[in-house]
Amino acid sequence: MTRELKTIETDVPARLDRLPWARWHWRVLIGLGTVWILDGLEVTVVGNITTRLTESGSGIDITQTEVSGTAAALYVLGACIGALVFGHLTDRLGRKKLFMITLAVYLGATALTGLTTEAWMFFALRFITGAGIGGEYAAINSAVDELIPAKYRGRVDIVINGTYWLGAVGGSLLSLVALNENLFPGDVGWRLTFALGLVLGLLILLVRRTIPESPRWLFIHGHEDQADQVVKEIEEKVSRESGKELTEVSSKIKIKQRHAIGFGEIARTIFTTYPKRATLGFALFIGQAFLYNAITFGYATILSTFFGVASGQTGYYYAVIAAFNFLGPLLLSPLFDTWGRKPMISGTYILSGCLLLATAALFNAGALTAVTMTACWAAVLFFASTGASSAYLTVSEVFPMETRALAIAFFYALGTAAGGISGPLLFSKMVETGHTGDTALAFIIGAVLMIAAGGIALLFGVKAERKSLEDVAAPLTQEKPTV
Repeated sequence: MTRELKTIETDVPARLDRLPWARWHWRVLIGLGTVWILDGLEVTVVGNITTRLTESGSGIDITQTEVSGTAAALYVLGACIGALVFGHLTDRLGRKKLFMITLAVYLGATALTGLTTEAWMFFALRFITGAGIGGEYAAINSAVDELIPAKYRGRVDIVINGTYWLGAVGGSLLSLVALNENLFPGDVGWRLTFALGLVLGLLILLVRRTIPESPRWLFIHGHEDQADQVVKEIEEKVSRESGKELTEVSSKIKIKQRHAIGFGEIARTIFTTYPKRATLGFALFIGQAFLYNAITFGYATILSTFFGVASGQTGYYYAVIAAFNFLGPLLLSPLFDTWGRKPMISGTYILSGCLLLATAALFNAGALTAVTMTACWAAVLFFASTGASSAYLTVSEVFPMETRALAIAFFYALGTAAGGISGPLLFSKMVETGHTGDTALAFIIGAVLMIAAGGIALLFGVKAERKSLEDVAAPLTQEKPTV
């Protein structure tokens, strides 16, 4: 049965944005935001178990090139395709349906990966796992932005995206234990690393089931009564948990309801109505992708080749780098809601790029050791990680609600593809030559693109701090706002 669509006035956005912080919001973060931990865990675990998988007696016949090349490329491809397909469905079918479906896809693929015995099975499941993770990014960022009050949206998004690195730290430490043959046989330990992802995902699923559909999505798609009921339930919980009496709101928006928005209108909106914002999204994602690949793609090779660090010890250095990647977003995130988006986004991009240029100069001059090189990387990524997180924040709030999930998916796919392709094709060859000048040049390329992205943020950045999403980008279905 097709629901009747009409023009309505609603105060749902204003009611959500005026809410004080409460335990209910923490449940949203736990249920939705922890997807980045899963992604960090997945990528790091597979990177760390590569050697074990290729050993005799691992239980699977696969080569190192197949794991680090074919399987990694399929994971990236799956993430890109999953983001675009599930992102489109998120805008059409709703946030909750898709963040439940994408998590189920991830859980099923992860569980089966730990049981694989053939290379082709491993490849197929890495693709499906990537598709689930890619779809999660679009569905989750959309839902989080539409449920979190405007005055907290910046810091929440920045921290959530930064938790990828908590997963990376966990993946590094987990691998050290699971791959210890004094504890687990060689054909069992690597399988247990996937079991942890499964367990974590199931715990997230239990919390996620209690999170409602986005009221903003509901009222645009003809479910205004359900949207109002969802907001009433949220208000009751928040008022009870915070002990604060909620103020009345008078701001309303007029919406002409629609079932779906076509690809053509979405594309015109992103690239014709908001060309400067599209340019900003491109710049931010490309800049962070190249800077990260300049460092993280070849960090182990750099430590081994230039500083004589044993291959079995590089994971400890990576854990330090990953920790600083999380500390940056954690400590700097409140400034995105106080100082504002433009100074923080441009500042973190430009500063991290300048620090990487300085690192390149010191490295090329032979002035660094393994420890001081890691310290330089940690300083660079403290700010770069915050900037990279702000790229996701930016594309999730500067386009209209009807296009939000697909816009997130598009720019995520762009950044993921650029990172997955640029690393193997460019930076790996530069690092593997063993010449300091080539590696320094890789750093310089990443740094220059990061600084350029920061400059574009200065020109085209949007002052979205503490503003309702509807004020940052009016819904395509909005007719005339009233107060």
